[in-house]
Amino acid sequence: MKHLPNLLTLGNLFFGCMAIAFILHSQPFLAEVNGEQYWISGTTQAYYGSICILIAGIFDLLDGMVARWLGVTSAIGKDLDSLSDIVSFGVAPSMILMKMLWASYMQQPNAMEVSMLSMSPAFLLACFGALRLARFNNSPATTSYFTGVPIPAIGLVVASFPLINFYNPLGIGFKMQQPWLLYIIIAILCWLMVSKLKMFTLKVSSFNLKKYWVQFAWLGLTLIALPFLKILAVPFSFLLYIVLSFAYKPTEA
Repeated sequence: MKHLPNLLTLGNLFFGCMAIAFILHSQPFLAEVNGEQYWISGTTQAYYGSICILIAGIFDLLDGMVARWLGVTSAIGKDLDSLSDIVSFGVAPSMILMKMLWASYMQQPNAMEVSMLSMSPAFLLACFGALRLARFNNSPATTSYFTGVPIPAIGLVVASFPLINFYNPLGIGFKMQQPWLLYIIIAILCWLMVSKLKMFTLKVSSFNLKKYWVQFAWLGLTLIALPFLKILAVPFSFLLYIVLSFAYKPTEA
């Protein structure tokens, strides 16, 4: 049983790798059946990639819960968790942003002249995510807040982008197909990870509304928004997390 948390962490890593594989294949390709050629859309591949990142997030949540439940912690488990997180919530989301930038440039008249350098800012998400994890692993432990937005939160909000493109609620999916907007999103997400903002944790040890009001408020508003906003509930929940963190007063320095 003591190895169960590490097995769950490896589940996180496995689905992070699966997400990368799906995302890298998310483009139209030419297939041939019985001598006839036809184009196959790769849109659903990015969709499956997003689902894999979501599953990786579930494994990431479970490994910590199980480790606390079993009372087992180790330096290997901590390092393994960070290594898995950088793949699932750093590299995989970077691939999503790279593909989104590529798709947006392919719609322009000078598409064939676009350099790979135009897509390279997407990889900054993985770089800043690695910096965020390194800083976290070498900072004094706290139980009530994070310094900077945790990389899983960043990864999950980026994972919602292909789903927003797929369902295109309120036309937002089409509006996101602008390179300048994607560059701004990348810059903001990178800054949030390495900022000094104190973000509340989702750990709740008792049903104490006075002590954990911010966690319950975030969860309640997210659940209320889910049936109305559907996939847009993910970025809504992310923005709500940041806004509530500004109102949150951590009990530990």
